[in-house]
Amino acid sequence: MRTLFPFLRSYRLPIAVALTLTLVELAVELLHPYFMSRIIDDGIMQGDLSQVMYWGIIMIVFSLVAFAAGITNSFFAAHTAQGAGYELRSSLFRKIQAFSFSNFSKYPTSSLITRMTNDVTQLQNTLFMSLRIMLRAPLLVIGSVIMAFIVNPMLALILVIGVPLLLAFLLSIMKRAGRLFKEVQKRVDNVNGVVQENLAGIRLIKAFTRRHHENKRFTKASGELKDRTVSALRTVEITMPIILLIMNLSIMAVLWFGSFQVNTGGATVGEVVAIVNYTTRMSGAMTVFSMIIMIFSRAKASAQRVADVLDEEIDLVDGKDASADKKIQDGKIAFDLVSFHYPGTETPVLKDLSFQVNPGEKVAIMGATGSGKSSLFQLIPRLYDVNEGTIYIDGSDIRNMTMERLRKQIGFVPQEALLFTGSIKNNILWGKENASMEEIVEAAKNAQIHETVKKLPNGYDTELGQKGVNLSGGQKQRLSIARALIRRPKILLLDDSTSALDMKTEARLLDALDTYECTTLLITQKMSTTMNADKVLLLEDGKVTAEGTHAELLEHSTLYQQIYHSQLGEERSGHA
Repeated sequence: MRTLFPFLRSYRLPIAVALTLTLVELAVELLHPYFMSRIIDDGIMQGDLSQVMYWGIIMIVFSLVAFAAGITNSFFAAHTAQGAGYELRSSLFRKIQAFSFSNFSKYPTSSLITRMTNDVTQLQNTLFMSLRIMLRAPLLVIGSVIMAFIVNPMLALILVIGVPLLLAFLLSIMKRAGRLFKEVQKRVDNVNGVVQENLAGIRLIKAFTRRHHENKRFTKASGELKDRTVSALRTVEITMPIILLIMNLSIMAVLWFGSFQVNTGGATVGEVVAIVNYTTRMSGAMTVFSMIIMIFSRAKASAQRVADVLDEEIDLVDGKDASADKKIQDGKIAFDLVSFHYPGTETPVLKDLSFQVNPGEKVAIMGATGSGKSSLFQLIPRLYDVNEGTIYIDGSDIRNMTMERLRKQIGFVPQEALLFTGSIKNNILWGKENASMEEIVEAAKNAQIHETVKKLPNGYDTELGQKGVNLSGGQKQRLSIARALIRRPKILLLDDSTSALDMKTEARLLDALDTYECTTLLITQKMSTTMNADKVLLLEDGKVTAEGTHAELLEHSTLYQQIYHSQLGEERSGHA
């Protein structure tokens, strides 16, 4: 629960009020058996109705006070739990937003979702129950023992024997339950992961008729969650019958020895009734312990999982010499002996990579799958940091720029065209929040998507489904390009972003890019694209094996010649 403490500072007053009201309720509950003993001994046994009325009225007044305290306590407990949960969830979201790609690789998406929802909810519920009920249970046990000694020390000794044994048993159960519920939360991650993958790939599942396979996957994950949950709950539930057994034996012992005490004058009937009443209240409090164990055990597991994310060290930060005012003026890019491998692996993706791109050049990058093309792109906006070497923009190490400033001056279109739920207009505005409608239309025209948008019923206000499911692949790619173009970047990175475009549309797009004063890097497998580039880089096994214009590579590079002739051969076959 230490995870929650920093988020409770602003709720110190509501917590203090809630705890005070809990003590009021507790005090009334502990005084009631004493009042009952007075009614029996001073009123009923003596035949004095006035004493019965006197103590009865006191009990009613105290009960009304406890009722008001309980309602008010619930309000403050709920206010604190919901407020702290909101702040914890917001803090988690901000931390995840600050994650680097390396940090993300440590946590599956489904696990992060579970931590922000299910785990935070567990902590919220635990905090509410702590302020409302949980603190009462241990305090009621302790208070009942103390009041029992005040009423009759001899009979109270019976309670002293059973309570420590029960507490030791409950602590051991809580420790074991904590481990079990940690496994339960992991299985919740697995179920969420299967559901997330299934919903994201539902079209592919239907196309390949893999419905039965996915049903089996979900059944297996859900079954494992059920088995772990049942095992954890079974461990917790075993506490209930043991608690009831020991407490009922204690009540029988109080009645047995109490009868001898009454006969010998060592106790009154009222005192025996009061001790039995305290024992019964302790029994009720002890049964709450089984619920407390379950809630706290789950909260302990959830708190650890939340703390893991909050304590995660961000490995990608602005350098000490980073200047917030540094701007990209020309867009000159230089890689100097750059080597890179992904976190958790030792296999280099890029090895001693060196090349230079002059301002305003349009450079096409080709290479086989796994040659390091996308990795190269991700290093320029510092989505990852190089392991060795340096990347320069306008002669400055990119680590001497703030990441925010650097990325705002780069237009990045990833290999997978990802759109967000909302209107087409809002998706384009992702590139520049304060852009005017004229800028939106201009970017859409240059991205060759304007005519398509105009034909839609609501134009730029047309709502897109999740990930743009109501658009074709080519339409999504062009919208992603418009999103990058609207910011008028000094550097434009297109990661195979024209793969779904026909040759005419792509040619118009490339011509439109010439109107932008930016350095453009394109990852492509199309020879038609490289023919229109100022320079072509040929990557193989993380190294530049050839560099030059289309004509130069066609003359000197064997690999480039093979790619060229294979594509021309395919085109001829298509026309035949």
